[in-house]
Amino acid sequence: MTNLSIKCLKSEKIESGACHGQFLIQTLRPGQGITIGNQLRRVLLNDLGGVAISAVRIAGVSHEFSTIPGVREDILEILLNLKEIVLRSKTQTPQFGRLKIQGPAVVTADLIQLPSTVEIVNPNQYIMTISTSNILEIEFKFDYGTGYRLASQTFLEENENYLQLDAIFMPIQKVDFKIENVYDKANNITERLFLDIWTNGSISPTEAMKSAAQITIDVFTSLLENKDTNSSNEVPSKTSAISLEPYTNIAIEELQLSVRAYNCLKKAQINTVGDLLHYSPEKLQELKNFGRKSADEVFSTLKNKLGIILK
Repeated sequence: MTNLSIKCLKSEKIESGACHGQFLIQTLRPGQGITIGNQLRRVLLNDLGGVAISAVRIAGVSHEFSTIPGVREDILEILLNLKEIVLRSKTQTPQFGRLKIQGPAVVTADLIQLPSTVEIVNPNQYIMTISTSNILEIEFKFDYGTGYRLASQTFLEENENYLQLDAIFMPIQKVDFKIENVYDKANNITERLFLDIWTNGSISPTEAMKSAAQITIDVFTSLLENKDTNSSNEVPSKTSAISLEPYTNIAIEELQLSVRAYNCLKKAQINTVGDLLHYSPEKLQELKNFGRKSADEVFSTLKNKLGIILK
């Protein structure tokens, strides 16, 4: 078996605290590059966890379609801005933060009072503008998780004063890789794998790479150590399997639509790409305040980001 070697070719911080790293894995046998590249990419995008704001409680506000006197943004716009806050935490247990401020003021993420275990990666993230002397109080709930979690799946009766957010826990923004063949003097072929990782800044690309490799090792180690008791040879019923298209549960926040288009979709209870696909172009334009320009934006985004063309 060839001795693999890995080298970090590039590690840099980019806009808004995000990070980019490039790694080189060498001396791979033919065919190993695509196997390792795909495996690491899937683990990086699916299995790494992070912390996000999962719920907020705003004094005097009972639902997401409210407005706050003296605040320029409505609640939906404020929640959208809060989702852009990137957090780093030393613990996986739920944590809480507070914000109390008197206007007039421009409110940014660095004004949030945090527990000692939580840190904000992008403290300059804009939240709202208060134009009067009103006092604003907000309580935040920080949760740890993987992937993303829709607000409709996290609503709890005992937390009815909280506004639930679609929490995006994924610390990895993008992963790309390419493979090159290397020929030695004897014309033997080996492969080298270039892996590019972009993170939101809550984790460095090097840490992400190590975590993905460790998760992969743990999975295959558990397979090797597994002892089959042969207690049941029955094949699971096919009725228990749920087949979903890979894009149906993607939150519409991932589409990065304009505020107007996003607000119209949320007011129509369209929370995921799957919900969006139930609407024809004609039906979509019947939504209140959803004009031709917003419709064109949605169609273009679906096509460019996910390769989906609404018929």
